Amino acid sequence: QLQLVESGGGLVQPGGSLRLSCAVSGFKLDYYVIGWFRQAPGKEREGVSCFDNIDGSIYYADSVKGRFTISKDYATNTVYLQMNSLKPEDTAVYYCAADGVVSTSACYGMGHWGKGTLVTVSS
Repeated sequence: QLQLVESGGGLVQPGGSLRLSCAVSGFKLDYYVIGWFRQAPGKEREGVSCFDNIDGSIYYADSVKGRFTISKDYATNTVYLQMNSLKPEDTAVYYCAADGVVSTSACYGMGHWGKGTLVTVSS
C-alpha cells in the first residue's frame, strides 16, 4: 500500500530553518515525481517544490527559490525539504505528494498525498 508520512514541522522564528521529511512506502522513489505542497489558512494549496526522478526536472515556487531545497535519499526512500530563512508567510500545512507532473514552471496532478505537517513561522 502506497503511503507518504510527513514529519519535522513545528514552530520556528522568522529567519530560522526547518527540515521536513517524507517517509515513502509502497513504491520506490526512483520512478516517480515527488514533491511538496503547502496550504496556508484561507488560501489554496500550492506547489512548493517537486522533482521528477525520471528526467531530473525540478520545480520551485518563486516564493521559495533560494531558500528551500528538495532532496531525496533513495536508500531510505525518503524525501526532504530543507527550509531556510523562513518567513511568516511560509506558515502553512506542508504536504508530501507523489505520482504527478512536474516542469520548471509547475507541479500538479499528484495522485497520492500524505496527511501533512504544520509549519508555523512566528516570533
